Amino acid sequence: MKFTYYGHSCFLVETNGKKILFDPFITANELAKHIDINQIECDYIAISHGHFDHIADALAIAKRTNATVICAYEIYEWFQKQGLTNFRPMNTGGKWSTDFGTIKAVAAVHSSCLPDGTYGASPMGFVLNTNEGDFYYSGDTALTMDMQLIPRWAKLKFAVLPIGDKFTMDIEDAIATSDFVQCDKVIGVHYDTFEPIRINHEVAKEKFANAGKELILLTIGQTIEL
Repeated sequence: MKFTYYGHSCFLVETNGKKILFDPFITANELAKHIDINQIECDYIAISHGHFDHIADALAIAKRTNATVICAYEIYEWFQKQGLTNFRPMNTGGKWSTDFGTIKAVAAVHSSCLPDGTYGASPMGFVLNTNEGDFYYSGDTALTMDMQLIPRWAKLKFAVLPIGDKFTMDIEDAIATSDFVQCDKVIGVHYDTFEPIRINHEVAKEKFANAGKELILLTIGQTIEL
């Protein structure tokens, strides 16, 4: 399984020969100016919620690649009006079986509106089950007791969690989340992009290490094997 980080909360997982891109926000991210979205290939695009910093490049990438867009029903309706036709609409609690495994929509505690100000559906996280390992992407969220349900659906290889505070969880709550989901390997997202969510990387890693866990902070464009 390969994991590529494209900045903010955008990343791509390659598993079972399929590429799943999450929350594409690249061209408007000053830290990701060296990334050319026209070079990104994907089979699926998973959208956790409608905020601009999670959806900005979804339309362009989906049109070019004909990727299947996995998103909440209201976001599906919004994309339809802009000419997309390849979808797997979901809502919290639902699950799709796919050619890479299964993807389940789970609760996230956040807000959501689309770039034009229309309703962006309830935010979601995703649990993916594949024969190369299971993983959880929480989406933008606060710490919530619902996270304790995740081990019912997956034995996680890793979890992708926001750590930037202010608009999502902070480091301490991400550590608590890793306890709830029973996963000690965390890839951090949603940090450093804007001034309010800048973090001290070494302090963050140390706090995870002191809790007996690993926090992975990737450079933008970096690919790792998991």
